[in-house]
Amino acid sequence: MTFLLAFYAFSIGAVIGSFLNVVIHRYPREESIVFPPSHCPNCNTNIRWFDNIPILSYVVLRGRCRNCRIGISPRYPLIELANALFYLAIFQRTGAAVLFIPIAAIVSMTIVLIFIDLEIQILPDVIDIPGIFLGLLIGWIGGELASGLVLAANLVDSLAGALLGAAILVAIILTYWLVRRREGMGWGDVKMIAMIGALLGWQSVPAVLLIASITGAVIALPLALRSKEGFQLAIPFGVFLGIAALAILFFGHTLFEWWLGAFVPR
Repeated sequence: MTFLLAFYAFSIGAVIGSFLNVVIHRYPREESIVFPPSHCPNCNTNIRWFDNIPILSYVVLRGRCRNCRIGISPRYPLIELANALFYLAIFQRTGAAVLFIPIAAIVSMTIVLIFIDLEIQILPDVIDIPGIFLGLLIGWIGGELASGLVLAANLVDSLAGALLGAAILVAIILTYWLVRRREGMGWGDVKMIAMIGALLGWQSVPAVLLIASITGAVIALPLALRSKEGFQLAIPFGVFLGIAALAILFFGHTLFEWWLGAFVPR
């Protein structure tokens, strides 16, 4: 029975991952995520159900549209597989508990935010604001019920995480404005870190910001050096916030133990 439920979790994750691809592709283009049905963006041919099976159809079609034979981005099966594996990992830690649903939802929302921010440098309110409430819901249910995941322990912890994360980025934005008289970070990042803080709790917020800042700097520095804009190059910080949040959610206990072992004297 446990194996069957785990398979269901993986399969549902893959199916929802397919829907995430629709949102990621259509939202930046201001297209409806409902109509028209899934179709090839090159020849506009509707994709038949047997060509729309997550992961498997991409393999069978060898990554090409059946009609026009134009290549399909590998992003599609990768997001389906990633979301499926995340759902499986969540199930292994929550079991068939109600907590599985909001955690899985907020992980999928984080994936969407990462890719939309990467493409158009916007973090949609329609995703991150509901995500804040989902994080608070998880805190209200109690993160202790999900063994192995780093989650807010209770509603107070969740609310404190949302407020702390938002306060830190608001302070950075306002300080940068006072010094440079220009916006250095988008307000969407504030709402996203509030969502992350609500999910993970206030103690995880500094770790998320540290990991996001380091990974962002490592990737942004060579890009800035090769860009005409130089150090004025706009970097989608939400991408790194999302990656850091997922890292802490699933591997936070291991990372914290490594940190304590490496840097804290005993």
